[in-house]
Amino acid sequence: MSIRIEIPELNKAVKQDTLKYIDTLTKPPGSLGKLEELAAEIAAMTAKPFPIVTPPGVLIFAGDHGIVEEGVSAFPQEVTAQMVQNFLTGGAAISVFSRQIGAKLEIVDVGVAAEIASHADLHVEKVGFGTRNFLKEDAMTGSEAEAAIAIGMNRAFVMIDHGVKCLIVGEMGIGNTTPSTAILASLSDAPIDKIVGAGTGLSNDAIAVKARVIAEAISKRQPDRHDPLDVLSKVGGFEIAAMAGAMMAAASRRVPVLVDGFISTVAALVATRLEPNSNDYMIVGHASAERGHETAVKMLNKTPLLQLGFRLGEGSGAAVAFPIVQAATLMLNEMATFETAGIAEKTVRKEEVR
Repeated sequence: MSIRIEIPELNKAVKQDTLKYIDTLTKPPGSLGKLEELAAEIAAMTAKPFPIVTPPGVLIFAGDHGIVEEGVSAFPQEVTAQMVQNFLTGGAAISVFSRQIGAKLEIVDVGVAAEIASHADLHVEKVGFGTRNFLKEDAMTGSEAEAAIAIGMNRAFVMIDHGVKCLIVGEMGIGNTTPSTAILASLSDAPIDKIVGAGTGLSNDAIAVKARVIAEAISKRQPDRHDPLDVLSKVGGFEIAAMAGAMMAAASRRVPVLVDGFISTVAALVATRLEPNSNDYMIVGHASAERGHETAVKMLNKTPLLQLGFRLGEGSGAAVAFPIVQAATLMLNEMATFETAGIAEKTVRKEEVR
């Protein structure tokens, strides 16, 4: 890949110092469970013992997919543009949740198969009017994949330059669970019938058709699992590539990335294969009900914060999980220590120090 980006290693010294500091807070050691480890991880990501994750930013990348010609979606392609408009008018789930957490929300058209009216929160940077049908030909060229990655990077950098301290990356693209499943199957040993899901609500018969389409397409395209750019080019999507780029950009600036559901996690996998250190800056917000998500999360070696049965996408589950991430940092920044609060610490019995 001609696009290169330097991603720093986690600051392990800050993490250890933070874990020690957490044990001085006015609570029994370990009593806030996984929140304590999350706080230390965020400190290591940011290289700051008292990190801040507000304001969050939500970047939604939108694109269409030629593969929908094969009947792999319950909704027609024109819904992508209609939903983008819904985002812009504030009526979508991610619009609501972004307002709830005080996030900066931006929509990027990297490949919607229609023209969308201009709007202050819409950035039109089309790589094309949707990808090509990857059952018949490669979804995109290598240069198109790189262009989409670069767009994602640039939009993330702009958002971070405007003060965002935690990045949520979402998507909109009718049919995009199909390329996501194809990417996951290409990067893993998982059987397609074990990771293909209902997407926007397919029947069992339609899911079987979707699985056959993906299997046949992979057989024809032969994506190279050792080359994530090749996988993206042959069976991917513009918005998935852009999401991967945005995640890598955030990691390069030590900004935590709150990963959403199935499609977002597949994009995170691509980012990790392109730049392994980017994985260290990812927090999986929730466990999606979409079938392949568990496999993708395991490949990232992550544990989701929430399990609410979401499978909407858009970044919605990550936005709902954000208050937990914020709570972890507020614990560090605002809780008193035993010393500052004038509270006696735990009495140590003799047998505990032998």
